[in-house]
Amino acid sequence: MKYIERWSLMRSSRPENLSEHSLEVALIAHMLCVIGNVRFGRELDAERAALVALYHDASEIITGDLPTPVKYHDGTIRDAYKAVERSAEERLLGSLPADLRPSLEDVLWPAEDAGEDEAYLRRLVKAADKISALIKCVEEARSGNTEFASAEASCRAAVDEMASELPEVADFLREFLPSYGATLDELL
Repeated sequence: MKYIERWSLMRSSRPENLSEHSLEVALIAHMLCVIGNVRFGRELDAERAALVALYHDASEIITGDLPTPVKYHDGTIRDAYKAVERSAEERLLGSLPADLRPSLEDVLWPAEDAGEDEAYLRRLVKAADKISALIKCVEEARSGNTEFASAEASCRAAVDEMASELPEVADFLREFLPSYGATLDELL
């Protein structure tokens, strides 16, 4: 994962690899679940959310990072890429000893009867992924890189839409997003 660079079609002031991104998504997903449990009375497994987030882009070890505008350009490309991702995940799982596969299958693919909490947890992981992308855009803008302006606008719109449906996201944006990109002096 450390060899897969993200944002390949854009000039970054600081490159970001898939390992960094996955860790950030895991940290954010964990906090979103903690917020949900503490403030909204949910019973989400925050540690599971972190684990699902760590593996959420594992297929990119094989496929590389396909930029979002390409991946979601139209339904045909989106569906074809989902099939490619699934195939890559199957290949990764196939490289494991048979007795270990079920543990990671459960992380990559939720069970059919997983329930509402698992579905909600996975929505929070998806939101964490988008928040991570927004954070990258904000950091690039703060460093003077205007190339991310359009990506920031689309990420912000997506995250704001998620915040309207997921109160944990709204709380995270209000309380934590402003500190991203702040200097150590500003934080202290």
